Amino acid sequence: MSQTIKTDVVLVGAGIMSATLGALLRQLQPEWSISLFEVLDAAAAESSDPWNNAGTGHSALCELNYTPQDANGDVNVDKAININEQFQVSRQFWAHSVDTGILGDPTEFINPIPHVSFTHGEAGVSYLRKRYDKLSRHPLFEGMEYITDSDEFAARLPLMSDGRDFSDPVALNWFTDGTDVDFGALTQQLLNYVGRDADIFFGHRVTNLSKQSDGSWIVKVTNERTGEKFKVHAGFVFVGAGGGALHLLQKSGIKEAKGFGGFPVSGEFIRCTDSELIGQHHAKVYGQAAVGAPPMSVPHLDTRVINHQPGLLFGPYAGWSPKFLKNGKITDLVSTVKPNNLLPMLSIAPQEFGLLKYLISELSASTADRIDTLNEFAPRAIAEDWEFVTAGQRVQVIRKTGVGGSLEFGTAVVAAEDGTIAGLLGASPGASTAVPAMIDVLSKCFPGSFEAWRSKLVEMIPSFGQKLSDNTALFGEVWDWSSKSLQLTNSRVDAPESQNTSATTSG
Repeated sequence: MSQTIKTDVVLVGAGIMSATLGALLRQLQPEWSISLFEVLDAAAAESSDPWNNAGTGHSALCELNYTPQDANGDVNVDKAININEQFQVSRQFWAHSVDTGILGDPTEFINPIPHVSFTHGEAGVSYLRKRYDKLSRHPLFEGMEYITDSDEFAARLPLMSDGRDFSDPVALNWFTDGTDVDFGALTQQLLNYVGRDADIFFGHRVTNLSKQSDGSWIVKVTNERTGEKFKVHAGFVFVGAGGGALHLLQKSGIKEAKGFGGFPVSGEFIRCTDSELIGQHHAKVYGQAAVGAPPMSVPHLDTRVINHQPGLLFGPYAGWSPKFLKNGKITDLVSTVKPNNLLPMLSIAPQEFGLLKYLISELSASTADRIDTLNEFAPRAIAEDWEFVTAGQRVQVIRKTGVGGSLEFGTAVVAAEDGTIAGLLGASPGASTAVPAMIDVLSKCFPGSFEAWRSKLVEMIPSFGQKLSDNTALFGEVWDWSSKSLQLTNSRVDAPESQNTSATTSG
């Protein structure tokens, strides 16, 4: 160890979470010094990379796993409303950041794309009607359409209608004002801002964390290129390392990380290679997961906008790897098994039989099987027009409950009681709710400063401390402002001409 660097804040990982927290801190406490360490040679190269996620901008407009139906047929929309509220916070912060020059051209990272829920069959149509009846009356979902007419379906989704047998009834919940988000480009823009007054180290691995008697931290770092090792003395550490976060939080020794485990799930999408087909679809269309399948398996046919170019992907097809990152090691899973999380992790298998069965079926699926799944959305799709791409690795949270554990398909902030270290575990909705997640970190870790930051937070996020669903006037104001600032009123990507037709709803 040749030197010790002193800094106020260490950020581990160069993904959307660290970038967001860094940008917030630059605004709230500009005099604080920040050092960021990323083991790879580029920002947003893991889960935040645009081809490693679907870029939906998860706002629960179309994702049916956020509006489950119970045994009595009742549709619960509470989770959808909560997630939409969180996305509105992120959207406001991005708009403020564009207005103030923190972010540049918003079309580099966010574009308007309709969000659509799709079902077929009598049961699916009935469910989507119930979902529409509940959500469309809510202020955050005003403007949602319910469509069952086959001609209107064909006009809006020509790729999905071509070759479809409409004797099988179909239904859509259509929300025009959805978005596609390139979280890789967003992360890079945020880090360009953070890096003006911070030290960002690529190709550097954080290997250990040691708490000092005064509450500060010694962070051990290795330069992956040269092998040089050094220490960083920091007052606060945030571990935003995606799948690598659990391992580092365990090394920190904080009691709050004990009992947590991780279950890695890899995934694949198939990406369209035919520009003519790409031009026939302009929406993010989410369907229903198969009976008994986990939430992560919800199939979707998505328009993407990356570098101003439209793309089209379908998935996800789940896989499995013991790695916690795409660039991880096969020992990642084993290395996180500790005496305090062994029972929680072992207890998952019998509880999640459906998940295990699903993963086995996905791993054994042939290319023809996967195209068959795509054909439910695009009946005439053929393998020659699509290529497989490996998505980002997702590590689902296993949380200790009693003597066992439970598998959670969400995100969890893990913070030390004294607020000197925090980290983020989990996956979906992930990046879409990065801003409220990082505000949660700030409130937990800096309670003494948080009240003083309130006025600045309100400046950046006008709805801060309020629920937009309880204040429709404010929602209208921030929606109009953020739409204008983020240039979401007109798309630079041409939609199919048929989408300019007026809506025809039924029911």
